[in-house]
Amino acid sequence: MSELIGCRLHAKHDLRVEALDEPVAGEEDAIIRVERGGICGSDLHYYHAGGFGPVRVREPIILGHEAAGIVETAPEGSGLLVGQVVSLCPSRPCGHCMFCQQGLERHCLEMRFSGSAMRMPHENGFFRTRLAHPARLCLPAGENTTTEQAAAAEPLAVCLHALSFAGDLSGKRVLVTGAGPIGAICVALARRSGAAEIIVTDVQDYTLGVAEQMGAHRVVNVAVQPDGLADYAANKGTIDVVLECSANPHAIAQAVAVTRPLGIFVQIGVSGTTPLPLNLLVGKEIAFHGTHRFDREFSEAVALISSGSIDLSPMVTHVIPAFEAIRAFDLAGDRAQAVKVQLDFAA
Repeated sequence: MSELIGCRLHAKHDLRVEALDEPVAGEEDAIIRVERGGICGSDLHYYHAGGFGPVRVREPIILGHEAAGIVETAPEGSGLLVGQVVSLCPSRPCGHCMFCQQGLERHCLEMRFSGSAMRMPHENGFFRTRLAHPARLCLPAGENTTTEQAAAAEPLAVCLHALSFAGDLSGKRVLVTGAGPIGAICVALARRSGAAEIIVTDVQDYTLGVAEQMGAHRVVNVAVQPDGLADYAANKGTIDVVLECSANPHAIAQAVAVTRPLGIFVQIGVSGTTPLPLNLLVGKEIAFHGTHRFDREFSEAVALISSGSIDLSPMVTHVIPAFEAIRAFDLAGDRAQAVKVQLDFAA
């Protein structure tokens, strides 16, 4: 694609593929030719609702925070090579606030995150054919790594950080609730970590089929089998670790009910105010952990993908040319027929 374009959201359901000017690189920036960008749940919230929670789109914004591309130019001494495949890290903590000084950059008080409408002006994202990006946030992928693979580094980093709260999964029984992209990656990581049994719940057979390809031992469509987890509820519960990716109140309540005493519950899915079965959480002394983004896990994610240590390809169910962005976004929100949809900016 020779023309410079970007996928810019003006308001909910007002996504436009627009011509862009050539990017201008600062002293520490590389120029990257973007080839693949994955549509995330937050992108869908912007598209369908104009934001999520208190965050609202108040000016046009280029979406996207999952992407990979090819280095076109790079600052001297950056270590980047022209023609390299790189994963683009969207997270730009300030480095100076109290949380950054404590090594908790994901909680930075002045965080800048690509494709985010949290601040004014908004932070434009990665869904464009060419961009300038800090060279330190362009992480080289392996020599044989494709941009499709490298574009999955960001969601993989999210899941790596989430699983850091889960402890050693070797020999454990793990429940994953919600079989979207994050759930699918959690399945692959749990399998890689030696979990003895991985059960996945969702309300769509299509996503559950992908979860099986990612390593699930058992899948349950709770819309068809509402009591499909009943056999795990014996003796106060038999699930060791829950990776909750749906943020659905019914899924959360069901998961808490089957978690064993002193089990671990990692809340990954996000929503608004959601009821919790506190009596069971307290009575069974369940360790409940929230999890937010990632820090150093991004480089770990790129390394795992580059080494071939994890295969995330089954979750990329569709690749659609960027100039068909509206079709891609509509498809990405339909879990009856898609898990991860990537935009192809090279088509």
